[in-house]
Amino acid sequence: MAGTAGSPNGRIDPEFTAYPLRALADNALQRAAELGAQHADFRAERILGQRIVLSDGIPETMVDRDVLGLAVRVVVDGTWGFAATVDMTPDAAARAAAEAVQVARVAAAINSERIALADEPGHGDVVWVSAYEKDPFEASLTDKVELLKQWSSGLLAHERIAHVDATLFQARECKFYSDGATTSLQQRVRIAPEVECVAIEPDGRFETMRTLAPSAGRGLEYLGGSPWSGTGAWDFPAELAALPGLLTEKLAAPSVTPGRYDLVIDPSNLWLTIHESIGHATELDRALGYEAAYAGTSFATPDKLGNLRYGSPIMHVTGDRTAEHGLASVGYDDEGVAAQSWDLITGGILTGYQVDRRMALMRGMDRSLGCAFADSPRHMPIQRMANVSLQPAAGGPATEELIAGVDEGIYIVGDKSWSIDMQRYNFQFTGQRFYRITRGRLAGQLRDAAYQSVTTDFWNSMEAVGGPQTYVLGGAFNCGKGQPSQVAPVSHGCPAAVFRGIRILNTAQEGA
Repeated sequence: MAGTAGSPNGRIDPEFTAYPLRALADNALQRAAELGAQHADFRAERILGQRIVLSDGIPETMVDRDVLGLAVRVVVDGTWGFAATVDMTPDAAARAAAEAVQVARVAAAINSERIALADEPGHGDVVWVSAYEKDPFEASLTDKVELLKQWSSGLLAHERIAHVDATLFQARECKFYSDGATTSLQQRVRIAPEVECVAIEPDGRFETMRTLAPSAGRGLEYLGGSPWSGTGAWDFPAELAALPGLLTEKLAAPSVTPGRYDLVIDPSNLWLTIHESIGHATELDRALGYEAAYAGTSFATPDKLGNLRYGSPIMHVTGDRTAEHGLASVGYDDEGVAAQSWDLITGGILTGYQVDRRMALMRGMDRSLGCAFADSPRHMPIQRMANVSLQPAAGGPATEELIAGVDEGIYIVGDKSWSIDMQRYNFQFTGQRFYRITRGRLAGQLRDAAYQSVTTDFWNSMEAVGGPQTYVLGGAFNCGKGQPSQVAPVSHGCPAAVFRGIRILNTAQEGA
């Protein structure tokens, strides 16, 4: 196979590659063709996951996940068929193909929509490895627990800190795909470190504060101050040292006065607003009503493509499966489509959607945008979110300059709770820290704040975006969708941005 490895490590799980992957695929595809399938594709996967949680420095939860199996998907006379097995033998692969064809023939009687897929050029034999340096699964559990203990004990030594939860979630996904025209072998590594501390007042009132380090498509080198610290490391020692003081300030902060404010929103908060109000809203299957029974639809329906004023003219949002360290970045998706980048919102106008091969053909597109993903070999690929990102302004201002342009407002840092309706239109978001802005300068923290708006009103109020120096790639491991439910990792990059006249609620008063 030709290599396009992005990782200096570049070593694909030898336990996975020891299986006869090509023989498995050949047997499955041959059997599907013999039984009359017009299309067939094969996946074999091994997914390792590890979640470590310490409460007050004491190990509370340790979960290791090891999923291995193969799957065959077919189209027979316009109907899907799918089957999976944990038996990694050529005979089992052929049986799975036969079962998938049988499923399609049985399902044909109730199928109301003929299935067809957009063409995709064959890419031959390819290898892709995500960009990371230190595989999390090549380090000992003991060493990782010890690091979380050190983080926790340092915070607990502060007199105002009552409790500390420290979490480290890691995943390594190995995937072999073949449809006859493209055969890909891929490996992705991702990591999600998080520390949250709690301070309690004598009267029982409490506040929390969490680290801002985003989940990332990186390895253990991301953990700054650790034995593995390397390129792109997050400065955990500095952030952890600052948390007690920030939390103490938050406890003493005044409760926000409700009203309309100009906001400067940091990327550590804005990424989640992008995810909920743009990322999900521009999934074409949602826009067409396919997710109505579970995850919701979208207000951004196809009749609005090219004419919906989604946001202000400075708004440029892309879908991207190629971003380095992106959680949704791949070389090839689960339909053999090469990763790519495209526009979703251009000059504030809705100009694109996220689509897989089926949706692409329905829209009359030449090819898919590479948005098919299955979270395990047990599940059939469905249309999933790319890395959806708001682009910075070339040569644009620093965050401090954006703040300086606000007379009276609020600067919001870090994500917390959120709520949005089933059409991705009405929403409410809170944050980790809210700072009052007075005459262009920060004037201390506020408490009990949340911002509320309608998607198009919010994005049309965006007056300025920061430059590339303010851009941060945020994200999460756990975006849910589909029936049966699947979970996908996804990143969202954005700069700091200014929004004018946004409604701020006092959450303490609202909940009273």
